[in-house]
Amino acid sequence: MTNIFKVAAAQLSPIFLNKEKTVEKACKAILEAGENGAKLIVFPEAFISGYPDWVWLIPNSKGVHLNELYLKLVENAVSVPDNTTKKLCRAAKTAGINVVIGMHERNTETSNASLFNSLLFIDDKGLIIGKHRKLIPTGGERLIWSQGDGSTLGSYETSAGKIAGLICWENFMPLARNAIYEFGTQILASPTWDKSPNWIQSMQHTAREGGLFVISTCMALKMEDIPDEYEFKKLYPEGREWINTGNSCIIAPNGQFLAGPIEAKESILYADINLQDIIKAKRMFDVVGHYSRPDVFNFNVKKQV
Repeated sequence: MTNIFKVAAAQLSPIFLNKEKTVEKACKAILEAGENGAKLIVFPEAFISGYPDWVWLIPNSKGVHLNELYLKLVENAVSVPDNTTKKLCRAAKTAGINVVIGMHERNTETSNASLFNSLLFIDDKGLIIGKHRKLIPTGGERLIWSQGDGSTLGSYETSAGKIAGLICWENFMPLARNAIYEFGTQILASPTWDKSPNWIQSMQHTAREGGLFVISTCMALKMEDIPDEYEFKKLYPEGREWINTGNSCIIAPNGQFLAGPIEAKESILYADINLQDIIKAKRMFDVVGHYSRPDVFNFNVKKQV
């Protein structure tokens, strides 16, 4: 494994609630990033097949509407493994690139009718190396997603270094971040729906705190990307163009931007990174090394379900 290589952040729009077409788009982006020399590409939160923004618009009392939307969401969710993951793995192998992609994941181990907000990790040989289920959904998201557990919290050795992922506001959990640091993570994939300046500041802090590279990827989504058949579309303010403008970026261990943030457009961001910059960043502050105090603090991750 070389220390210097290119990584990518895919600020793209899914084909809303259409798994097949969204996967086609994802595979094209994977192949494009591979052709451009990237060793890793990170997609947004819930990219397959779209963030359920209606949870912030429709009250839970509107059960009839929510039931139909949830049915559509489950029908377009991913089981790990399934034909969807086979297509993604094939693209990753062809492109010779590692992939981290957000998705709605069905709980195939039991009822097959509940959902997790998950990240799928695929290596450059086209093999699924892991998945992570978001530990706790935020606010209205709890009407959609189940809670993950510590068994999916980990990091993975790849040709692009040691990679881990935390989803959206899960990145705000100090102990979750500490676990990622303890795993020796070099690149943190942070797919999100949060486009705010405060989020970007938090990502810069995380990069500095952990002494690692952060790839923050958020989908860019326009009003026109939501088919007119979905009634919740009428609940947005009149004249609104963008539902989410993105603000994806790639950040170095010193907290400086290597690419982005980019706003209000679809694009694949690229940046060259040097893993040796991690060691340089940790000379003064290594949160789980010389700056830790194991004689004062105890830390443990419960890996059992």
